[in-house]
Amino acid sequence: MAETILVTGGNGNLGRLVAGLLERDGARVVSFDLPGTPRDAARHATVEGDIRDTDLLRRTIETHRPDAVLHLASLLSGSSEADPALAWEVNATASFNLMQAACDLVPGPFVFASTITTYGPGLPDPLPLDAPQWPQNLYGATKVAVERAGVYLKHKRGLDFRCLRFPQVLSPFAPPGAVTAYPSHAFRAAAEGRGFTFPVSPDTGMSNLYLDDVVASLAAILRADRARLRHPAYNMHGFFVSAGQIARTLSDLVPGFRADFAPDPAIDALIRAWPDRMDSSAARADWDWAPAFDFPATARALLDRLRGA
Repeated sequence: MAETILVTGGNGNLGRLVAGLLERDGARVVSFDLPGTPRDAARHATVEGDIRDTDLLRRTIETHRPDAVLHLASLLSGSSEADPALAWEVNATASFNLMQAACDLVPGPFVFASTITTYGPGLPDPLPLDAPQWPQNLYGATKVAVERAGVYLKHKRGLDFRCLRFPQVLSPFAPPGAVTAYPSHAFRAAAEGRGFTFPVSPDTGMSNLYLDDVVASLAAILRADRARLRHPAYNMHGFFVSAGQIARTLSDLVPGFRADFAPDPAIDALIRAWPDRMDSSAARADWDWAPAFDFPATARALLDRLRGA
C-alpha cells in the first residue's frame, strides 16, 4: 500500500468510505474537496478547494507528496446535463491538469473512477472491455475524455494510469432525483416502511455492483502489481438483478412491503439498453478481483445499512 494517497472528492460519500478503508490498511489519506463538504477528522490531512484550481492542486501535491492519487471528484450525470460547460471544466479539463501534475510529482498509480455510461446504445451483452465507447450524455463523454487522456499520458509520460468502469451501483447514498437509481430507492422505501412503484417492467434490469465492492475494488487497484496490469481500464460487474427480483426479495425480507410497477417508457428503454453483465474477466485475471456481494448478500447488507444497524 502506498504510504500517502491523495483522494479528490475525498469528503463525498464514496470518498469517505474509500479513505477510511485505505487508512485502516495503513495509508495516510490527504482528502481534497470543496469547501463546506463534510470533513472527517480521521484523515491525515484535508484540503478545501475547487478541483479546477490547478495551482492549489500542485501546492497540495508538493506539500504532502502523495505516492498515489485516487481521483473521484466529478459532477454527476444530472448536474452535467444542467451545466455542460461547467461539467467539461470540472470533469475533463481539471482531470487532465491533475494528471499532468501527477506526471511531474506523483511516483505511483493514478486511479480514475469511470462508468458504464462511457458506452453508447446497441451494446453487446455481456459487454466486453474493448466495446466501442460512444456515450450519448455529457457525463459519459467527459469520462471517455479522461480515459483517453490518461492513456495518452501513460504512453507519453509514463503515468501509471488505472481506470475502473462501474455499472449501476446499489447504494444508500443514491441521489433521490436519479430516476435510473430506482433499485436503491426501492431499498430505502422498504427500510422506511413505505411501498415503492418501479418505473420499469418487472423483467427489466442491468449489471449492478454493491457499494462495498466499489470501495474494495478502488483500494485493490491502487495496490495491484503494475507488472500484471495488461489494460489501462477494467470493467466491473457484480450481478444482474431485475426489478421483479428486487420486489420479491424485499417482500421476503420486509414484512408488509408492497411494490407495484408503472413503467416509464423512456426509463425502461434506457435500462434495457444497458447490458445484463459487464465482462470483468480481465480484472479477475490481472489483479485477482472478485466481488464479495451477490444480490442476496447485497439486499441484506443494504437494508441493514439503511436501517442504521
